[in-house]
Amino acid sequence: MAPRKIIIDTDPGQDDAVAILLALASPEEIQVLGITAVAGNVPLRLTARNARMVCELAGRTDVPVYAGCDRPLGRELVTAEHVHGKTGLDGPDLPEPTMPLQETHAVDFIIDSLRREAPGTVTLCPLGPLTNIAMAFEKAPDIMARVAEIVLMGGAYFEVGNITPAAEFNIYVDPQAAHIVFKSGCKITVMPLDVTHKALVTTPRNDAFRALGTPVGIAVAEMTDFFERFDKEKYGSAGAPLHDPCVTAYLIRPDLFTGRFINVEIETHSELTMGMTVADWWRVSGRAPNATFMGDVDADGFFALLTERLARL
Repeated sequence: MAPRKIIIDTDPGQDDAVAILLALASPEEIQVLGITAVAGNVPLRLTARNARMVCELAGRTDVPVYAGCDRPLGRELVTAEHVHGKTGLDGPDLPEPTMPLQETHAVDFIIDSLRREAPGTVTLCPLGPLTNIAMAFEKAPDIMARVAEIVLMGGAYFEVGNITPAAEFNIYVDPQAAHIVFKSGCKITVMPLDVTHKALVTTPRNDAFRALGTPVGIAVAEMTDFFERFDKEKYGSAGAPLHDPCVTAYLIRPDLFTGRFINVEIETHSELTMGMTVADWWRVSGRAPNATFMGDVDADGFFALLTERLARL
């Protein structure tokens, strides 16, 4: 079967970087048409830089990187340097990128790609705030019917929030954009905190990355060494959750994940619960389902896949 064509929309972020590396290491299943950067974990200048650094780390300077929106649709930008460090990729000592940033705006690249490729053949993979995707849908509504699927990391139900008591970071940064995406009618698969908090980089799992002995394996181990300090202190967990690689892993091994097709609404009005993903897990609202909301992951299978693929780079 031909590899799935995807656009990775991202705000790297150490876990975003691992998600990108997993995609680039899996050409049998995944063809990365391009990477679009958005402001989120750190400002756009740094996310566009970090995306190119990751491509160069993987030896894939052929993958075009596009800069997108530098702020949410209707709010001030909230960033997460307290988690990811001042660069967003603190941990490994990676060289500044030399590959160019594409001149085309990320939103236009998304629109052009969906219009150019056959309908139903391009999957959008947002790993950060949904600003670029929402802007593309607002600017060119015709493309929504051409999307094969949106597989995104964001939201939570049982885990509730990680940036506020009620909201997960990606959705909270731009809830208006998330509202547009979840109302789009596209096929949507969600990797919420409920799943990603079960994909923990324990010491043996991180040792396995480091034992690869490659620049990629060592860099990934150093990334998780850095950002796990925050999650260990916050949650008392055995390691840091690898949020965004769950998106890429799902494209390769969907059998690793289980969930439910339910209704998901985004809170955009209440400051108390702004950005909350109101996931009707128990199907009590009567509202029509609009997303497959994942609830569990085979963590051992996930890390076996990740380690095996990273070894290829």
